[in-house]
Order: sequence, then structure tokens, then C-alpha cells
Amino acid sequence: MRPAHVVAAALLSLVAAAPAHAATVDTEQPSDLFLTVSGSERTWIRGVHLSCAPEPAGRHPYAAEACAALDAADGDLDALPVEHQMCTQVYAPVTVAATGTYRGKAVDWRKTYGNRCEMEASTGPVFRF
Repeated sequence: MRPAHVVAAALLSLVAAAPAHAATVDTEQPSDLFLTVSGSERTWIRGVHLSCAPEPAGRHPYAAEACAALDAADGDLDALPVEHQMCTQVYAPVTVAATGTYRGKAVDWRKTYGNRCEMEASTGPVFRF
């Protein structure tokens, strides 16, 4: 074998020998969040309760989808799956916030987006209510 093939074969054997690590979510831990969306300077505000354990529940209209997105991000609201969509450049800021617990971990998170479209593209179903 040529040196490049030896290196490639060694790397392949390491990859094959490495155990597969799948993200595991502890669905038994409490998961209760109060989510809010508010307009510029709090001219309006909406809030909803979301529970993901033991199963999706609460007043959130897309509870199952929101819990699935949170699970995919392991509860990190900054790492929610992004939905690719075209948004206008109109500045109409919205602020979203989440407080409570997610799978036993305390949550106190807030972020402002340029407009509702940017917020929905960045947070998916979690703040879609």
C-alpha cells in the first residue's frame, strides 16, 4: 500500500471502531416553559405555557413541533433548527423570551429580532403562537 492509502485505512478503522453517540433527551425531567413574544417597546405582548414532559402539552398551538425543535437543540434556544425563508428588511422588532425549566435545566432566555419573519425563521415553531 502507498502511504496515503495506509493513512486512509487507519482513519477508516478508527471511525468504524468509534461508538456512535446519539443525543439522548431525558424525557422524565420537568419541562415547563412560559414563552412570550412582544412588539417594539412592549406595545403588545402574547404569552403561552409549553410543557414537553412527559408529553407535549399546554396552550401552545404547536406544542409537539415546539418540543421536537427544543429536543433537537437540546434545550438551547440559540441553537434551534433554522427555517430558511426570505424575510423583508422592514424593521419592526419583536422580542421573545422563555422562562422556566427544560428537561430539569433552568431557562431564562431573551432575544430581539428585526421583525416577526426573522424571529420565526430563527426559532421555528417554538414562538409561533
